[in-house]
Amino acid sequence: MLNLKSFIDYVESQNPHEPEFLQAVTEVVEDLIPYINEHHPEYADLKILERLVEPERVVSFRVAWLDDNNKVQVNKGYRVQMNSAIGPYKGGLRFSPTVNLSILKFLAFEQVFKNALTSLPIGGGKGGSNFDPKGKSDNEIMRFCQAFMTELYRHIGSETDVPAGDIGVGGREIGYLFGQYKRIQNNFTGVLTGKGVHWGGSYIRPEATGYGLLYFVQNIFENNCDSLEGKVITISGAGNVAFYAAEKALLFGAKVVTLSNSTGTIYDQDGFSREKLTHIAKLGRNLADYVEKYPAATFHPRQKPWQFACDIALPCATQNELDEDDATTLVQNGCICVAEGANMPSTAEAIKVFHDAKIAFAPGKAANAGGVAVSGLEMSQNSIGQQWSTSKVDDRLKNIMNNIYKTCLRYGKESDGYINYLKGANLGGFIKVAEAMKAQGVL
Repeated sequence: MLNLKSFIDYVESQNPHEPEFLQAVTEVVEDLIPYINEHHPEYADLKILERLVEPERVVSFRVAWLDDNNKVQVNKGYRVQMNSAIGPYKGGLRFSPTVNLSILKFLAFEQVFKNALTSLPIGGGKGGSNFDPKGKSDNEIMRFCQAFMTELYRHIGSETDVPAGDIGVGGREIGYLFGQYKRIQNNFTGVLTGKGVHWGGSYIRPEATGYGLLYFVQNIFENNCDSLEGKVITISGAGNVAFYAAEKALLFGAKVVTLSNSTGTIYDQDGFSREKLTHIAKLGRNLADYVEKYPAATFHPRQKPWQFACDIALPCATQNELDEDDATTLVQNGCICVAEGANMPSTAEAIKVFHDAKIAFAPGKAANAGGVAVSGLEMSQNSIGQQWSTSKVDDRLKNIMNNIYKTCLRYGKESDGYINYLKGANLGGFIKVAEAMKAQGVL
């Protein structure tokens, strides 16, 4: 029999000073251990959980590059190859000064479950660097990406590990990384996803996470014989995920009233239109300038959007951005659904508030799986040398998100009728990976 406290103590002893990783593991095993003890005691004998929390491989390397003043700069580079039981490692690269091993291990661990939920043959991984692309010239970013790939290339491959983009790694960075890989390996292969549509990429990859998030939320409301028509939505973030979530929400008839970044939050009580979203995209990080063109709106410096009344909250920025006080405010203001567009944006205390209030809470490993789903579809297109139409990719994305929802529904229904989507996602993803690990022997 597995004991929750003993297992958490074990993980903490093996991974000291890694709070984000420990948080992610705790969130998952709280659901898994009771299930294993009751239904699959053989998983305990095979030490499936102990193997699942230990990466198959962690690569750490130096990245030395020249800035525009011909001065040598040095950064850390990482790749965490967490689990390959159901396919090659798959997960993004993050360039941010906040990157460390704890964050990458938490992201890789979450990625294992997320990728399993898509039912695509992909395992979980994550990587990146503490390099900060903000304020760097295009040439500096190119030189850094080339230096980064000069080390990373030996650890990845189309059948081994297929990275993608993440925070700080967009289309520009993927282009530089792919170009260097092609130069070194002397071949054109699908070793990265998020490529440009004119050179091996998939249509709607930039939109996929935001679109998939809304498809999942749409399922939640349809399951309750409701729709998104007229619902008020608050969104954090102002990048691709937030922007395209807002865009899809408008198509479903919802009213989006906030977007945000680290400088603060725009609140537009009239709701954003396509024209307003386009203007926000042009502002870049200067969200405060929005009110100059739309004076009925307000900008709230260094504040999060959870203070504003809404039906649906979509945290789409970064980990642990929504805490217990934010969750309490949302519930008190009548919020009935929270769906994560970012990875682990809600703290454990916030999730408890949502569950105690019996509101719908959709975890990132399920709700934001649209991005990796289309990355997986990009891998499929690369392998057969085809490029599918926008409508075909979108249809497949919607079908994948619908199936993820059904999995969460199947494993998440409580005895009182409440749907615990977090539990459903944890169990649904775990069972597939655990059965594959069991079948493949002790590795």
